[in-house]
Amino acid sequence: MDSMTVYIDVANNKQAIEKLEEILLQLNGVERALVDIDDGEVKITFSEKELSHEAILSTISRNGFDILP
Repeated sequence: MDSMTVYIDVANNKQAIEKLEEILLQLNGVERALVDIDDGEVKITFSEKELSHEAILSTISRNGFDILP
């Protein structure tokens, strides 16, 4: 398993957080997705054999979430 951390700008919106976690968990290869409400940190544990970093970032962006630098 591999992991990655990204930051998003809607972390204080509980409904958006739940939506993002649900979207990520539906991806084949994602084992865990946790969003920290306080700072927008998104921790994702996934299988690199099934999913790439780029595919995860693309999915987040495609669903209307802005990834912070």
